[in-house]
This record gives sequence, C-alpha cells and structure tokens, in this order.
Amino acid sequence: MEEEEGIDRLPMDLLAHIFVFISSFTDLAQARSVCKKWKRGVKRSLARRESLTFAGCKMDDETIARLVRHAYSLKDIDISKSRWGCQITDKGLYRISLAKCVSNLTSISLWGMTGVTDKGVVQLMSRTNSLQHLNIGGTFITDESLFAIADNCPHLKTVVLWSCRHVTENGLLVLVNKCQKLESINVWGTRVPVGCFMGLLTIRPGLMIKI
Repeated sequence: MEEEEGIDRLPMDLLAHIFVFISSFTDLAQARSVCKKWKRGVKRSLARRESLTFAGCKMDDETIARLVRHAYSLKDIDISKSRWGCQITDKGLYRISLAKCVSNLTSISLWGMTGVTDKGVVQLMSRTNSLQHLNIGGTFITDESLFAIADNCPHLKTVVLWSCRHVTENGLLVLVNKCQKLESINVWGTRVPVGCFMGLLTIRPGLMIKI
C-alpha cells in the first residue's frame, strides 16, 4: 500500500477543520469529489459550521436543506436573494425546519425570497425558539407569519419587514407586545399607517422603528 502524502496524511479532524474555512460551496463540492476521505472531511466540516450563507449561490430547496441538515452547530443562516442567487420555496423551509440545528438558530435571513409564503414561514418559526435576528423583508408574508414569530420567538431582538406590504397594524401590535426583548423593527415600505407607530412605542418605548 502506498504511503499517503501531504494533506492526505492529516488526521480527519484537522482536515475537517481546514474545510471549515472554505466558504465557496462550489469549492467544497469539488473537494468532496476528490476522494472518500475528503468527502468525509467536508461532511464533518459542515457539522462544525456556525454560519452558512447561500446568498448569490444557485441552489434549490433540496440542496439547501441537505446542507443545513448536516450543519449541527449552525446558528446563523442567510438565504437572501441576489441577482443570481438561490431560490427557496415553502418546501425548502419545511425541510429546513426538520433539521436538528433549527432550535439553536439565532439569526435567519430570507430577504427577497418571494417564493415563500406564510405556510413555510410559520412552519420554520414553530421551531426557532432561540431566534434573535430575523430578516424577512421583500417577501409576501402576512400577519399569519407575524403571529407565528410572536408566539415562538421570545428572544427576538431585531426584525426586518422591509416592503412586506401585506402585514397590518394588528400583526405588528401582536409582534411587539409578545416579543418583549425586541429592540429594532424595520417597517420601511409597508402599508401600515403612521399612527400605528405611536401604538408600538406605547407598548415598547425604547423600540427603534425604521421607516
């Protein structure tokens, strides 16, 4: 049997640690195809990641959900839309909601994900009870999603509802009332009347409202 050379001689734990620093999923996919040892190393590196960003990556529901499922230590996930970015639907959010890491997530960005609806968001929020930061701007969610966030995210500190034109005053009032740790809310581009903001400040005087 030939002796392993160079990087192939590294212990699996160290190899996985190196792969953690590779942010490009294209590069990880190529590394994964090198050999069985590297394939195991890439999989193990996912389990150590605390942050994943899919912004700008061409990925679908199945691919994103599979990666998240292996990221056991995940705390921060960014699935924001960009010109050539990923597209995720309610089906993808449902699959992500089943991952073991979801209850430990502290930050989620679904900015611009027009393919998701209340159905997927409600399912995801039902398991994110550690969530502190949420960006769901540019989507078509309604008060139904806000009610789910209010009921399941007691540690929420910041929420971006930029251009969410289907949310109403009622949804915002419930959200601010129940999320007692909320510090900042971005409601720019919504159709909520200006008078509503006074009501929000009455509930939480220190709340920063971005309009």
